[in-house]
Amino acid sequence: MKRYDKKIYIVLISVHGLIRGHNLELGCDADTGGQTKYVVELARALGEHPDVEKVDLVTRRIVDPSVSDDYSQRFEKLSKNAQIVRIDCGEETYIPKEHLWDCLDNFADSILEYIKLQPEIPSIIHSHYADAGYVGTRLSHLLGIPLVHTGHSLGRSKRRQLLAAGYKREILEARYNITTRIEAEETTLGVAECVITSTSQEVFEQYAAYDHYQPERMRVVPPGTDLQQFFVPEGNEGSSSIATEIYRFLKDPEKPIILALSRPDPRKNILQLIAAYGESPELQQLANLVIISGNRGDISEMDDETQEVLQNILLHIDQYDLYGKVAYPKHHEQSEVAVIYRLAAMSKGVFINPALTEPFGLTLIEAAASGLPVVATEDGGPIDIIGNCQNGYLIDPLDREDIKSKLLDILSHQQQWEEFAQNGILGVRKHYSWQAHTEKFLKILHPLITSTVTTPPFHAKRRKQLHHDRALFTDLDQNLLGNPPALTTFIEALQANRKCVLFGIATGRRLDSAMQALKKHRIPMPNVLITGLGTEIYYNPNLVPDAAWELHIDYLWNPRIVRRALRELPGLKLQPRLEQGRFKVSYYIDPQIAPDIQHINKLLNQEGLAANVVLSFGQYLDVIPVRASKGLALRWVAERYEIPLERILAAGGSGADEDMMRGNMLAVVVANRHNEELSDLAHVDEIFFASRPFAEGILEAIELYNFFETCEIQET
Repeated sequence: MKRYDKKIYIVLISVHGLIRGHNLELGCDADTGGQTKYVVELARALGEHPDVEKVDLVTRRIVDPSVSDDYSQRFEKLSKNAQIVRIDCGEETYIPKEHLWDCLDNFADSILEYIKLQPEIPSIIHSHYADAGYVGTRLSHLLGIPLVHTGHSLGRSKRRQLLAAGYKREILEARYNITTRIEAEETTLGVAECVITSTSQEVFEQYAAYDHYQPERMRVVPPGTDLQQFFVPEGNEGSSSIATEIYRFLKDPEKPIILALSRPDPRKNILQLIAAYGESPELQQLANLVIISGNRGDISEMDDETQEVLQNILLHIDQYDLYGKVAYPKHHEQSEVAVIYRLAAMSKGVFINPALTEPFGLTLIEAAASGLPVVATEDGGPIDIIGNCQNGYLIDPLDREDIKSKLLDILSHQQQWEEFAQNGILGVRKHYSWQAHTEKFLKILHPLITSTVTTPPFHAKRRKQLHHDRALFTDLDQNLLGNPPALTTFIEALQANRKCVLFGIATGRRLDSAMQALKKHRIPMPNVLITGLGTEIYYNPNLVPDAAWELHIDYLWNPRIVRRALRELPGLKLQPRLEQGRFKVSYYIDPQIAPDIQHINKLLNQEGLAANVVLSFGQYLDVIPVRASKGLALRWVAERYEIPLERILAAGGSGADEDMMRGNMLAVVVANRHNEELSDLAHVDEIFFASRPFAEGILEAIELYNFFETCEIQET
């Protein structure tokens, strides 16, 4: 069998999920997410391309009365030259992807039998997700044809997120076969001639965790957007049911709409947007604010994090008295999202994504296709999207003035608005349509198909540890921010050793305040960010919150009892609501007239509440759960990353850092320390008291402990 000289035959493999060419059942379970939509639309678009002879999207055949009979049909036409081919794999009934591993060898053999019946062998195989990667690797070896792979999501990232959510390692193995998945991904990355990703962030942050990491074989091709669903206003959007739902909130619904659309997640930073709008009479005069933040029923019955975000949205609207100016509908259908974009575009409004970080930014593309200018975070995928489309502005999501000025600029200048709107429409067609996607995809495939020499095999160096050999944790304000030249030197030393050292920040600041400080002082994003005096833990990339830690520290915690027990004490004054947290009650303290810490602890104990009382800088007093502190959070993270405490360097300078430096860790107290609060540590021989302040003190400790030079991780 010879290959086509001109037109090509492509086999796409996507094993799991409910895959059909119409009425995709998206979101009905973990197997029916965006991947199923992506592979169907990719196959259809490729089948319509003049350079493509044939496309087979191969998936698992399912015969199960609980699902549609569509999934039992062996063939389904997608477009002129593309079809779905369903092949048996193990049991006929619907099986979650985690339990398909045992039948994948049979599946691969059955696909091989199908291919042998075709007039020509495929020009290339493109596998999707780890299970298809396993199958594609076997077929590539047997047929001697190139393999292209798209991971969609990765096992190492999944494991980190599930551990953060509180799953035990043995549960991960039993439920998710996570080690098997990661091994399949490693093998696929070692074999694949090319790996297709959606963003550069995937290449440099997610795939970099793998032994077979080969960035030179990776290509960024953003997914296409359905331009039949997302398009410019037709003029009748104002009579839709979702328009009625939105307009009922607004005194003047004719004003332009500032549209924010995201799930209720603190990382989406919607509160900062409301504050920026609430502090700007000009914005309120010019436009309405519309917040689409998921669907909600009774907020009090939702999970804690969602409940907190939604409650804070309502409280912020009330705080700034924005009634009649802000719409926040409870419900919308997925099919109405495109109408919402068009409503905003028809009003001459603007779409805003103020997230702290945004890996890709599909909503920006959808908004642009709808003729809506955009304003978006400068962290992540929006950089590429706005760079390609030239249809709006990047913002610092933690700078309210920046948010206000960029929104005002677009809303106040009609010619600029028109230019951005037109640029977005054209930019999406050029860079983010399915036609653009297939052109880029085929351009990548061409040299792989025509080459007579395969890429040399990649020899990976197996890492000795899952993540890093050691870790460095430091406070923010007292340790890093006081000496800019020393901070620059510290950052350079840290960056040179990031493959070896996990970098963590442990601070009393809120997440948004800590992020703002990191950006302002150009401190590299830490692998782990411990905020709120150890009450919150976030993992990068994407600032994934440690949900298991939240459940853990909720033990015996009742902030109402704290406030009641301490409300009559002299010398204590509650800090503003913004400084309070779900697991932190914060006061200003005047030590001259306030009782000592022992007395405060006694009062809390009398109320039956065990808590940690933390005094910082002689003027701040925080009460947090008994299971929370910087030191306890650090040890929790060390357990998650399997880093021995003896290989952790902890740096601090105030009373809030004390338990972070006690114990088996290497520790340094910088010279600009708060002497009175850390006086007890002077008697601990294992703790190094630096002679230099701020980052210089940390560098002094790194040299003393020979911390970087003894690293055991080798370059890969």
